[in-house]
Amino acid sequence: MPQFPSMRGRELYRHLARKPLSYRQDPDRSREGSHRTLVSDAYPDLHLAFHDGAEVAPGLVRKILVQDVGLSPDEALRHLGGRL
Repeated sequence: MPQFPSMRGRELYRHLARKPLSYRQDPDRSREGSHRTLVSDAYPDLHLAFHDGAEVAPGLVRKILVQDVGLSPDEALRHLGGRL
């Protein structure tokens, strides 16, 4: 199975914001430092702590997309296939 890539925090956020995931920052919860709450109409809320320019390790990218969001590994890799 192909490996998940590492990426910068802001790139991961852009992937999460893209359709079909369509995550956005929760307007009712303020951003505090590196902590963000992201909401989607079709997926579970995410509570993430990372810096925009910091490198997110491949294992954490996989964990967020597969365990937290609920995508299968194949769906997650297809979603990342349209790298930004």
